Amino acid sequence: MYAKKINFHDLDGNEISKTFYFNLTKAEIVEMQLSTTGGFAEKIQRIIDAQEIPEIIKTFKELILVSYGERSDDGKRFIKVKDGHRLADEFAETDAYSELFMELATNADAATNFINGIVPAGLEQTAQVGQLVQPQDHQQKVTPINQ
Repeated sequence: MYAKKINFHDLDGNEISKTFYFNLTKAEIVEMQLSTTGGFAEKIQRIIDAQEIPEIIKTFKELILVSYGERSDDGKRFIKVKDGHRLADEFAETDAYSELFMELATNADAATNFINGIVPAGLEQTAQVGQLVQPQDHQQKVTPINQ
């Protein structure tokens, strides 16, 4: 699980500091791998190799929103849907989402820490996924999540 304290402003301009949580389960990782032709990690590598900036941005957004949720009070569940609504949709409508998105899109270390933080223990991503935001001539191969 990845916990991120984000400073942002509400619609009235008030500064807020709040901790947000992001997590992917092993089942979600497997689903992402199996539901993408060639696997999700390979998709990321293709995007990096081709320097498809729109796809890079789309992938960051997808990873943020698919991993967003709230911890249950007892710490036994990570809630992503409440009362039939995806909590990530509400998060995406805040300035906190914008702050996180901009950090991940412009800071390779932050992007790497985020990816490594949302992947469950035992499936850690060993590659520098932050290379999504690196210039093409400085990129290396991304190791698939499940290797």
